[in-house]
Amino acid sequence: MSSEQTFIAIKPDGVQRGLISPIISRFEQKGYKLVGIKLTQASEELLKTHYADLVAKPFFPGLLNYMLSGPICAMVWEGKDVVKTGRVLLGATNPLAAGPGTIRGDYAIDVGRNVCHGSDSVENAKKEISLWFKKDEVVSYTPTVFKWIYE
Repeated sequence: MSSEQTFIAIKPDGVQRGLISPIISRFEQKGYKLVGIKLTQASEELLKTHYADLVAKPFFPGLLNYMLSGPICAMVWEGKDVVKTGRVLLGATNPLAAGPGTIRGDYAIDVGRNVCHGSDSVENAKKEISLWFKKDEVVSYTPTVFKWIYE
């Protein structure tokens, strides 16, 4: 099986609303493997590095305040095409454009409170995982259920 990893973060609004368990369930039910998870209060420095491409945008100060406003559930998921499929599970960035059955489509209304972040490419996933997790915080194992998920 060809496998990759992605970074998924439940943002402060999702944590505050008690959505950690339902979001984890979506990825588990799909068949993906959770290999890293932690509840963390991100630093301003970490967020500026994570969102380096957005720092010059006029909305960045609001985004930064929002992401500093509470804990974040940072996760690493692993499996076949998990980056692309993870983004499908999340739904469109703007929750009003996200379809029913997606995380954002079911749990969010406003783009400024869209519940989750998901890596948009394998390259960015690698960068984001190394930014949020130390090497020994991501584990390797083979779930016994994989024989029922992968050929």
